[in-house]
Amino acid sequence: MKVLYIATSFPEPDKGATIYTDLAETLHEAGHDITVAVSEQVRNKQYTEMKKERGFEVLRIVTGNYYDVGFIEKGITTLKIPVLMRQGIKKFLGEREFDFILFESPPVTIASLVAWAKKQFNCPAYLMLKDIFPQNAVDIGIIKKSSILYRFFRRKEKKLLQTADFIGCMSNANKEYLLEHNPWIDSSKVELFPNTKKLTNDIKPKDFIMRKRYGIPNNARVFLFGGNMGRPQYIDLLCETIKECKNEKHMYFLFIGRGTDRYKLEQTIRENEITNALVIENLPRNEYEQITKECDIGLIVLDPRFTIPNYPSRILSYMEYSKPVIAATDEVTDLKDLIENTDYGVWAWSGDIKDFIKKAKQMSKSNRLNIMGNNGRKYIEDHYNVLRSVEILESHFKK
Repeated sequence: MKVLYIATSFPEPDKGATIYTDLAETLHEAGHDITVAVSEQVRNKQYTEMKKERGFEVLRIVTGNYYDVGFIEKGITTLKIPVLMRQGIKKFLGEREFDFILFESPPVTIASLVAWAKKQFNCPAYLMLKDIFPQNAVDIGIIKKSSILYRFFRRKEKKLLQTADFIGCMSNANKEYLLEHNPWIDSSKVELFPNTKKLTNDIKPKDFIMRKRYGIPNNARVFLFGGNMGRPQYIDLLCETIKECKNEKHMYFLFIGRGTDRYKLEQTIRENEITNALVIENLPRNEYEQITKECDIGLIVLDPRFTIPNYPSRILSYMEYSKPVIAATDEVTDLKDLIENTDYGVWAWSGDIKDFIKKAKQMSKSNRLNIMGNNGRKYIEDHYNVLRSVEILESHFKK
C-alpha cells in the first residue's frame, strides 16, 4: 500500500530513532511504499526539502519550533503547522496517489490538514492518539477549563477525532477515557494501538565505558531518566528525590534529555552540591544505548494531577534492555497495572514524594532487579514489538 505519514517528529537517521521512525521503517521493510511529510523546526533547517532517508522519501517542511520551547511559542507553531504543511505537501506530493494517511496527535490543530489530504488523495486516515489535549494542559494548570483558549483547542480536538476514520489508542484506559468523554464517537473506529518499537538482542554491557567517562561508580545502582523533562514529567519530584538521596552513595541518578524544566535538576544539583546525580543533554543513539545497558533501573515520572491515562513511551527502552522500572505517576494510568501484574518493577503515586523516595531506596538494594528486568523484556517481545503495529494497520488497509 502507498502510505502518506504526516508527522510532527521524525529525526534524521544520524540523530537517533523513535517509535515513529521504527514504525515507518518496518512498514517500508514489509513492502509498503511510505512517504513521510514532517514538520521541521526552524532551529534544525532553514528551508523545506525532500530526500531519501532510511530507504524512503522524507519531506521536511519548515514550520517553527515545537519541542523544548515555552508554551506560547509552541502554541504559535501549533497554529502554523497545518498551513505550512499543506503548502509543502501540495507542492512536493500533490500529484501522487496514496492509499491511506497515517498521522499522530498532538498537535490537535492538524485536523484541517488531514481533512484536506483525505480529499486531495481520496483515501482514509488513521490517527495514532498519543496524548489527550487540551485536557492534559488543564490537568497540570497550563490553561483553565473556563478559558477561551481551552474552548478553542477543544473544538480543534473534536474536529480531529471526527476527521480520523480510525483512532488507535495507547492503552485500554486511554481508549475508555476517550469514549467516555466523547460519547458521540463511533466506538467501532476506536481500537488499541500500543506504542511499539524495533527490538535489539544486544542488551548486555560488555564494558562500562560510559560510567568511566562520566565518573559514575561501577558499584552504584544507577537510576536512568531518559527523554523530555517538561511540566508533565513532574521534575519537582525528581529534585526532591536527589536531595534526599545525596548521601546514599550506592545510588546514582542520571538524567539524559532536554525540556523546559531541565534547569530545575541542574539548579538542584548545583545548589545542594550533589555528587551522585548528573544531567546530560541528548546523546548520539549509540551512546544512549550503551549508557542504558550500563544503568540498573529506569525512572518514569508523571504529574499526580493528571486525570487522563498517560502511557509514556520511554518505558519501551527500559523494557528492551531488561531494566526494571520505578514509576511515580497519577492514579488513573494503567501503567501501574502493567508494572504490578507483570512484576516488572515498583509503582508509587507521584503525589506522595516521601513514599516514592522510600521505595527508590528499597529498590536500590533489591536482589530481584534481574528478575524484574527479564519480565519486562519478555513482555515487550510478546506485546510491544513494532511488527504488531504493522499488522494492525494492514488489517485496515490492503497492500
